[in-house]
Amino acid sequence: MTAQPAQPTRPARTAQTGTRTATATDDSTAPGTTTPTGPIPVPVDGSARLDVELVSEALLGRWADARRVSRDRAALPAFHRPLDASVAEHRERVYAQLQELADQQVSLPMLPEHLGGPNDNGANVAAFEELVVADPSLQIKAGVQWGLFTSAIVQLGDEEQQKAWVPGAMSLETPGAFAMTEIGHGSDVQSLATTATFDPDGGEDGEWVLHTPFRAAWKDYLGNAAIHARAATVFARLITNGVDHGVHCFYVPVRDAEGNLLPGVSSEDDGEKGGLNGIDNGRLAFDHVRVPRRNLLNRYGDVAPDGTYSSPIESPGRRFFTMIGTLVQGRVSLDGSAIRASQLALHIAITYATQRRQFTAADPTRETVLMDYQAHLHRLLPKLAATYAGAFAHEQLLQAFDDVFSGRGDTPEAREDLETLAATLKPTSTRLALDTIQECREACGGSGFMAENQLVGLHQDLDVYATFEGDNTILLQLVAKRLLSDYTSELRSVDRAGIGRFIAQRAEVLAKRHTPWARLGQDLADRGDPRRAFDSMRSAEFQEQMLADRARIKVEEVALALRPTARMSPADAAAEVNKHQVEMLDAARAHADLVRWRAFTAGIEALDGPGAEGSRAVLTDVRDLFGLTAIHDDLAWFLLSGMISPQRGRQIGADLRRLLWRLRPHVLDLVAAFDIRPGHVRAPIALGGEQERQDEAAAYFRAQRASSDAPVSEKALRDVAKQSSRRR
Repeated sequence: MTAQPAQPTRPARTAQTGTRTATATDDSTAPGTTTPTGPIPVPVDGSARLDVELVSEALLGRWADARRVSRDRAALPAFHRPLDASVAEHRERVYAQLQELADQQVSLPMLPEHLGGPNDNGANVAAFEELVVADPSLQIKAGVQWGLFTSAIVQLGDEEQQKAWVPGAMSLETPGAFAMTEIGHGSDVQSLATTATFDPDGGEDGEWVLHTPFRAAWKDYLGNAAIHARAATVFARLITNGVDHGVHCFYVPVRDAEGNLLPGVSSEDDGEKGGLNGIDNGRLAFDHVRVPRRNLLNRYGDVAPDGTYSSPIESPGRRFFTMIGTLVQGRVSLDGSAIRASQLALHIAITYATQRRQFTAADPTRETVLMDYQAHLHRLLPKLAATYAGAFAHEQLLQAFDDVFSGRGDTPEAREDLETLAATLKPTSTRLALDTIQECREACGGSGFMAENQLVGLHQDLDVYATFEGDNTILLQLVAKRLLSDYTSELRSVDRAGIGRFIAQRAEVLAKRHTPWARLGQDLADRGDPRRAFDSMRSAEFQEQMLADRARIKVEEVALALRPTARMSPADAAAEVNKHQVEMLDAARAHADLVRWRAFTAGIEALDGPGAEGSRAVLTDVRDLFGLTAIHDDLAWFLLSGMISPQRGRQIGADLRRLLWRLRPHVLDLVAAFDIRPGHVRAPIALGGEQERQDEAAAYFRAQRASSDAPVSEKALRDVAKQSSRRR
């Protein structure tokens, strides 16, 4: 086994631009050009080449230096996920790794200037995301310690509180837990049952009494809670002078320096999980635990020694969402790390697919490489395209996050937009990661099921990414509500008579989409020519119009259906909204597709310098594959809505297959631009061993042909390939 990714099937680099030039033995050549493997006659533009370095730089984004340093760190064996450790061993290994990260001050960029940091939140999150290719347990444990526990102090506390508690959190002198979720109320944070009641007679100037009133109010699934945490940022209902002011955050010590639970604090170990077993998840409960008045993190709400409550935000609802919004970086980081995990899985599966051969074609001494099968292209390349779209969209999210958290663009509107974008992309990317890793696992056959090839373990660890930091379904509902709110706000600007005209106009538009005229216009534009239809559907204007219209119309249809709720009782209105929940989720997903498509397009347009023209051409094909796949996946809706003609509907599947063949020569370059390094890839199937076995089999058959005129049967080919695999 070599230490580098397999090279025999990769074209050679040129010195001038870093692009690749085809060689006579290049297995990446698309069917229909040089390989006789059942070609589809699609011309491939040989002049378009992807500049790997240029595209890789674009994917690195604004915080390229931070990502490079973190990628170097993630390649070190000392940080890698163990394959055969017990839960206890994995936990202690990850804790030791976390201490090493603390010693290296990896999260220093998150700190504001008055705490000794550069206030570079984007760099901090970018570096954090890269740890997923080392060990997702380490990434998430670091996220709990610094992205949640420490960040809660920084974002919700005043300067005095920050200076008191942040240094210990950063150095890991004070391992911490983030105690929000309860057994009985997971995503419904506003309904948490843990209470913090102010006692003005306690201590020097009053104390908080934290209490868990019943079993369902235990804090659960908390990283660090089972063993390591010595303090926790606890979310509880603030009660003073008999008034409940809603959920606030408190700094609560839970263990002493020797790791013993403090009086009144109970803890339980969640035990072994389906993944992320390097993290000691557990439960916490409080039996009238007292902490000083100043342990309330008081940026958005404070209590005086006499129990008087004050807040810079008058509205309780807006105050709550502002406090929760300060913790959005967890969703931002999960979006980026899910994209990175998809990149790793695609690197493994596509590298393997360009080496692994199976069944004969025209050449009796060489079987057909997997990547030359249409079905293999079909299962992997759309995931590759979606991963590129997600990567460019994440860069926009990360920049929006940095603008808000740095203070440069911290306005209520910017925070609301950031929360909506994070709620849009986190569910999309985590679902994509799970689907991509599973598809890659299956595409690698039995080899993909071996733990040493990473894919099974990666899927196990990322499974819960769809649940924590906001359950994906709940987040998409939040997106839909924001979209509906924006739509309703537009209607409020229209007078009563205007609303009637507007609804009548929308009804007319809906009716027109179901007449033959719009579809006839598309048929006339295509003039019955499949290639003309292909060119039409590949135009950026067509794709954006289809995706934008779908996103707008799906919101519009739900909004119009829910208009009667304005005159209903709260209970009846809630029941009516519940009847349209599926349509709301569908509208949010349509919005996510549009966001990613636009981000991908902007990323292509931003490419500049030598090699940009060829790179834009290749990435435009990738973007078109993403856009047309999104349309094709919802083709029934487009046809029933009259937005796409039946001719184009019939054509789109063939057009997608055409794009697959166009992209076949570029697959290795496209994954090379992800900058997945040998230390990130510990999968033997992506490190050259498979190519060695295939070359051995081919050499054997060439020798047999040279010594005999007898043809080599297909069965013999398979038998020798199997023997070669057994000699591994």
